[in-house]
Amino acid sequence: MRYIDPIILEKANTWLTPTFDTETQHTIKELIAYDSETLEDSFYKNLEFGTGGMRGIMGVGDNRINKYTLGKNTQGLSNYLKKSFPSEDLKIAIAYDCRHNSKELAKVVSDVFSANRIKVFLFSDLRPTPELSFAVRYLNCHCGIVLTASHNPPEYNGYKVYWQDGGQLVPPQDEAIIAEINALEYADIKFEANEEFIQFIDEEVDAPFSEASLKNGSFHTSKEAKDNLKIVFTSLHGTSITMIPRVLEKAGYKNLSIVEAQAEPNGDFPTVVSPNPEEPEALKMALELAEKEKADIVIGTDPDCDRLGIAVRNPQGTMVLLNGNQAMIIKTHFLLEQWKKAGKLNGKQFVGSTIVSTPMIQKIVEAFGVTYMEGLTGFKWIAKMIKDFPELTLIGGGEESFGYMVGDFVRDKDAVTATLLSCEIAAQKKAEGSSIYMYLQEIYKEFGHYQEKLISMVKKGKSGAEEIQEILKTYRNNPPTEIAGSSVICIEDYKTSLSKNLLNGSSSAIQIPKSNVLIFYTEDGSKIAVRPSGTEPKIKFYISVNGKNEEGLQEKIAAIIQDLNIH
Repeated sequence: MRYIDPIILEKANTWLTPTFDTETQHTIKELIAYDSETLEDSFYKNLEFGTGGMRGIMGVGDNRINKYTLGKNTQGLSNYLKKSFPSEDLKIAIAYDCRHNSKELAKVVSDVFSANRIKVFLFSDLRPTPELSFAVRYLNCHCGIVLTASHNPPEYNGYKVYWQDGGQLVPPQDEAIIAEINALEYADIKFEANEEFIQFIDEEVDAPFSEASLKNGSFHTSKEAKDNLKIVFTSLHGTSITMIPRVLEKAGYKNLSIVEAQAEPNGDFPTVVSPNPEEPEALKMALELAEKEKADIVIGTDPDCDRLGIAVRNPQGTMVLLNGNQAMIIKTHFLLEQWKKAGKLNGKQFVGSTIVSTPMIQKIVEAFGVTYMEGLTGFKWIAKMIKDFPELTLIGGGEESFGYMVGDFVRDKDAVTATLLSCEIAAQKKAEGSSIYMYLQEIYKEFGHYQEKLISMVKKGKSGAEEIQEILKTYRNNPPTEIAGSSVICIEDYKTSLSKNLLNGSSSAIQIPKSNVLIFYTEDGSKIAVRPSGTEPKIKFYISVNGKNEEGLQEKIAAIIQDLNIH
């Protein structure tokens, strides 16, 4: 037997007490006897809340998703809610996706809330994450939970927490809830359900959510334009199949072809390597169907239906995948045009984005005379903008990782409404004798060409987490003075909240919350951001370059990748 750290062994032994069921105890004993490596990874830390809630591999242990870690979260959250709203009848909405154990874990979470005499509205079957965000406000809930691991591999699951405003938890509230959770022992969890407090929901939320999506995502597209648009859609075995075809049909889009082999929800995601619309491979079957059907646009969503990938035809008739920044540019510009045409721009609107997304968004937004706001990675920060600036109306918000929200009726990224919006743009542009691809080129012509590239380096387990921290430490302590031959002129360190101007030696404070992110700006206008993923064992490098035209931009990105050695 391999050496086991005594601290790890002590933590594992606590899971051999009568608090835990016999199956859990048996699995722990097996790990102690035969698999010390998995044992260490299961117990070396507690699962933490990241940019998209809490995600982890399913299994036994403090660093795994299971009934005990989620039960403890839920008990701590119940205690916090009772302290926060002492005189109110508490209400919670709960949804879940297609992943293994999602339905069972959603019931466990519901049971714990109900045991604490908190009213639970539990969706009777899987639903998109944006519908949960909508349901929190629609049902006047104090909180919402969705069981999902978004686009992570099949062995993962997760737990996202939403507050009264329909947005995910942000500091300092998340820290207060975590403190409440950490103060508990597993024996403190109330698992015995009080079924009187659990109410199943479906159509009573489905109908108003689909109507709200139609209202926010439709822009006076003619029936003829809709009839002439050929759409291919894939849910990648996820939850979007429950809502997107319904919304598109209600909107009047008849030429919809669904990738049937990927239409059935399945937590194994059997037809793809990864159910991530950021990965070109994930849309392979949809692209093949598009060629067969001579489709104009391909749309694929991730398992919990908050992100979407888009492919459109270029002037040569070839299907081209848009990256998240390009999709955000198109949607934002179109929305701003629509608001301007309707005479609704009066200085009281804003568009939200993130520090790792394309700088081009700011140029576009400000050209329309609209306020631009930027936050950390994750839509919880855009939701916080809505809450912090009630005098301003959100037109739209996006980030480079294929997420977009239209308006503020959902307070998280929403692939349902963003899919409808994308089809509206495609239909209108085709009716004008143009296309989404040509529309993007027109925007580039006006604002300059920007190109972005994301490099993700996978670093798994405890050693991987340590390696990620070491990489960031090296960049922080020994920052590059030039990248790909261009001098670094500014460094933003979001951990210290300092922006350093290397041209004049001055420093200024960064006004958004602290985060383990570094951004380097170079003399030629390039921007390179480095951060650890908040949901996966990865360190991410976000590269943005720009120029008057497209020529040489890919070469510039390649030179940056080579110089930083981040292949």
